[in-house]
Amino acid sequence: MARIKVTSQTKSGRNTAFHDNHTGKNMTRTQFVDEIKAGNYNNYTVKNIGNKPTPVSKPDSSKNNNLG
Repeated sequence: MARIKVTSQTKSGRNTAFHDNHTGKNMTRTQFVDEIKAGNYNNYTVKNIGNKPTPVSKPDSSKNNNLG
């Protein structure tokens, strides 16, 4: 099971809410970005997409860290 699940997105497909399946924590996009930047989610990174910091999984062969 993926650690992070997307729980809400806009009509254009931008992920706006996330759930950590390991801790049960729910986060907004901004909260998840802050957690990634703080080093709490090593398998994820932040990219600037559409002029907004956006959480993405780091490219690798594992499906367990993909945003589900």
